[in-house]
Amino acid sequence: MTVSNKNIGFAFTGSFCTYETVFLELEKLIRENNNLYPIFSERSQSIDSRFGKAADFLQRAKTSTGRDPITTIVEAEKFGPSNLLDVMLIAPCTGNTLAKLTYGITDSPVLMAAKGHLRNGKPVVLAIATNDALGANMKNIGILMNTKNIFFVPFSQDNYMGKPYSMVAHFDLVMPTIEKALEGKQLQPIILCPQ
Repeated sequence: MTVSNKNIGFAFTGSFCTYETVFLELEKLIRENNNLYPIFSERSQSIDSRFGKAADFLQRAKTSTGRDPITTIVEAEKFGPSNLLDVMLIAPCTGNTLAKLTYGITDSPVLMAAKGHLRNGKPVVLAIATNDALGANMKNIGILMNTKNIFFVPFSQDNYMGKPYSMVAHFDLVMPTIEKALEGKQLQPIILCPQ
């Protein structure tokens, strides 16, 4: 399965422990001649963590895509009227972003870009990484699964002994999920065996 020659919004939110894997998927999409538009939430563009510095992630996205990352709501709002993107991917998609997307809250560049893109009737793909997927965010996942043009990268529990409510996307399935989403279909199965 492959996706090529598409305009893809690639949005980062704050699950920093997944960034190395997520960047590998970004680079795979670029190798398939896709045009990527990086978008960073306020947290992802400003928090330095044990997994790396925010400035380094921004620079890596710019170097990989050849584009300055979108870092403000004003910049992100343009994705709606321009109707530029074929598909938008939020990877990683935190529980906070899931909850806000569920209830139409657009207080970050990522959420504003998603809102504008959904307004155009095009697919948004979510690659979740949340410690409360089987807790407080379970209802939000259920609502979004039943929302038109929202698709999920298949996911599973990542540490059922230490973090029994946590689930993380199988990021290696980003490309096949996007391919199906562009056809209006959800890649199955959605829930996989633990990684």
